[in-house]
Amino acid sequence: MPFPRSSGILLHPTSFPSQFGIGDFGSEAYRFVDFLIESKQQLWQILPLGPTGDSNSPYASYSAIAGNPLLISPELLQKKGLLTEDFTNLPKFSTERVDFSQVIQTKIPMLQKACKNFKTSATSIQQQEFQEFCHTQAYWLDDYALFMALKDAHKGASWNTWEVAIAQRKPEAIEQWQQRLADEVFYHKYLQFEFFSQWSQLKRYANERGIQILGDIAIYVAHESADVWANPGNFCLDEQTGEPALMAGTPPDYFSATGQLWGNPVYNWVRLQQENFKWWVQRFQSMLNYVDLIRIDHFRGFQAYWAVKQGETTAMNGRWIEAPGKAFFEVLKQKLGNLPIIAEDLGEISPEVYALRDRFEFPGMKILQFAFGDGSQAEKRFLPFNYQSNCIVYTGTHDNDTTVGWFNQLLPSEKEQVLRYLGCQSESGIHWDLIRLALSSVANQAIIPLQDVLGLGTEARMNFPGKNVGSWGWRYQSAALTPEISDRLKAMTETYGRVTHHQ
Repeated sequence: MPFPRSSGILLHPTSFPSQFGIGDFGSEAYRFVDFLIESKQQLWQILPLGPTGDSNSPYASYSAIAGNPLLISPELLQKKGLLTEDFTNLPKFSTERVDFSQVIQTKIPMLQKACKNFKTSATSIQQQEFQEFCHTQAYWLDDYALFMALKDAHKGASWNTWEVAIAQRKPEAIEQWQQRLADEVFYHKYLQFEFFSQWSQLKRYANERGIQILGDIAIYVAHESADVWANPGNFCLDEQTGEPALMAGTPPDYFSATGQLWGNPVYNWVRLQQENFKWWVQRFQSMLNYVDLIRIDHFRGFQAYWAVKQGETTAMNGRWIEAPGKAFFEVLKQKLGNLPIIAEDLGEISPEVYALRDRFEFPGMKILQFAFGDGSQAEKRFLPFNYQSNCIVYTGTHDNDTTVGWFNQLLPSEKEQVLRYLGCQSESGIHWDLIRLALSSVANQAIIPLQDVLGLGTEARMNFPGKNVGSWGWRYQSAALTPEISDRLKAMTETYGRVTHHQ
């Protein structure tokens, strides 16, 4: 499904300014949407919105569908009358980074208080809305809320170490625990209700003003998730221990001599296909209730996936196993109609993966930072003169350094190569030069990380792949979104024909 010519910004909601130590769906989120409108952008790309585990990575979530409660805005809860404090005694948070443990210590008690107040003082309309939400979302919400309540009751221990009856979801154990943890289950359902109420309101605000939201689906789900506990048959698990029997990852390549071992269980595609991909179809359907377009992370896994046996400590001894991607996307198209999907097709990609992508006309990704280097064929496909229009171009993604940080680390000969291609005399303003290159290309869509629009260095990098600490925390400050930057982005967007008529 080729998309109209447009452009937008990549920014995860945790990066918004706020007085609570982490971005949320409150006033600064609306201010950012206004900035997009003023700058004539039409797309806002986010990372997965799920509740994160110990790594704080949006790609390691306790649920494929639930939302992260830390993104709920206390200000909006206060407006609803569910919080009464004036927020004057908040701890001193960093305005530049998220300190996740400090945020959890501060926000969770507020959310618990709001839940208590909702229970005792919600209006009949609010109660009805909550009941409706629980009813329509029951297909995932019931399992998720019980899973989170059980996880708290087991002090965070992995589900496969719980008592056998509840780990294996014996009906009588489920019933007992549901009664025992009724208050905790209510609390987790309530958080999801507030999360999706606030997010839907923000999305509506953006959509009504011509901004579409590009969401992100991580192909794999965490072993430690409600999905794996509730649907073990969908995954390749060891029947005795419940651990992944086959783990996901990528083989050794140019970036890593031992490959990447992610540890997620791979899918039992035979079982999924027998059920006409019901679990996957529901996952896409629920995503499309909350975003307009979907980027599939690790798209190549739908054609063939790297599987590593349990017990291996690196990804070296894995093997490729074919996946029924073609059959799956046919079913998805049949159920959902035109698929507003973008394929993340980076890394070592086979002709079969490209064929699957092209069969369904999914745009692939082009990263300008990858276009320069040793001049091998791998880089050549990222140079704009090689693009076809049905693709999406980025200066860099959340996994790359910022453009300024990337450029500063290049060798002098590589810097010269970049400047020669861009036709620039000077290194200052390199971020705007690369943004211009993206916007002027034939790619139907161009997405720029906010860090590049602001011209920030490595200190603003979102993720350091393979590093367990220091990622996902970057935040910008309110004063950063200036009229000057907005005007400059707007002028460039107009110059290169990325503005639709209704704007």
